[in-house]
Amino acid sequence: MARETRLVDGYGRLHDNLRVSVTDRCNIRCYYCMPERPVHYVPREDLLTYEEIERFVRIAVSLGIRKVRITGGEPTVRRDLPALVRKLSAIDGLEDLSLTTNGVLLPELAEPLYEAGLRRINIHLDTLDPERFFRITRRDVHGRVLEGIEACRRLGYAPIKINVVVVRGESEPDIIPLARFGRERGLVVRYIEFMPLDGQGLWHPDRVLLGSEILEILQREFGPMRAAPDQDPRSPAVEYVFPDGRGKIGLIRSVSDPFCRSCNRIRLTADGKLRYCLFALEETDIRGLLRGGASDETIAQRIRETVSKKWDGHQIHAANFVPPSRLMHAIGG
Repeated sequence: MARETRLVDGYGRLHDNLRVSVTDRCNIRCYYCMPERPVHYVPREDLLTYEEIERFVRIAVSLGIRKVRITGGEPTVRRDLPALVRKLSAIDGLEDLSLTTNGVLLPELAEPLYEAGLRRINIHLDTLDPERFFRITRRDVHGRVLEGIEACRRLGYAPIKINVVVVRGESEPDIIPLARFGRERGLVVRYIEFMPLDGQGLWHPDRVLLGSEILEILQREFGPMRAAPDQDPRSPAVEYVFPDGRGKIGLIRSVSDPFCRSCNRIRLTADGKLRYCLFALEETDIRGLLRGGASDETIAQRIRETVSKKWDGHQIHAANFVPPSRLMHAIGG
């Protein structure tokens, strides 16, 4: 592919990874993602249709996008999600299609999604303790998430990754049990540092349990862990192998060691806004182009322009850091 058709920003970073949010709605209420108060959702008519998403992804693939992850909100609450998976799976040149979900609806949807072509899945689970799960999510659906994980294992999804948001003063009791849970079931548990995108303004640097501290907790229990071989240097997670070689975990150090310098991601929100960073303060209106008769080349050019304006990093630790106006559920995980 000629260089001018690839998505390269001003810092030389090549972008081949697209995250597509299909809804800002969710069926749980994690305190670090959504506020407890009633939430103003995007009107349904303003959500991109599956046909619009398919068209955008086709254009993005023509520019070098090779990986697409479907996100939300909670993507499985969007009606007939397997239909979108089927459309995207058929796009020539798309090499990797995955889904991030809280797992609540997987007991019913794991099989239809698998039949539609989905093979890789990330499932959110912060704790194995039902009471702590309820405090975090404000919903009594812990058993359904576990059932959904088992459904994916039976069907042969691989890899299955478990996403764990870690908050100092709350998550410490869950780090070891979740690691054991993953080892016993062939799951990759990924511990994610608490980021300033919470729904209630609770984030503070003191509440971030650092990736290095998480690794230290794991090594006290399991022994010295070594970095996994052949890792993708652009992946947000650094993976470590257990001393006995059985299983591995991932650490996503978005706060203590951001991966901005190697970031290869762009994001499309459920209402059709393109963002070059999770923390971006500006957006490109793609929905207006899709519904306004714009040509594929015009849309492709707007994608190039958005990537070209990408900043060097999110500057969480800078004195002038400004969090985005949208919360995590409205941006897309």
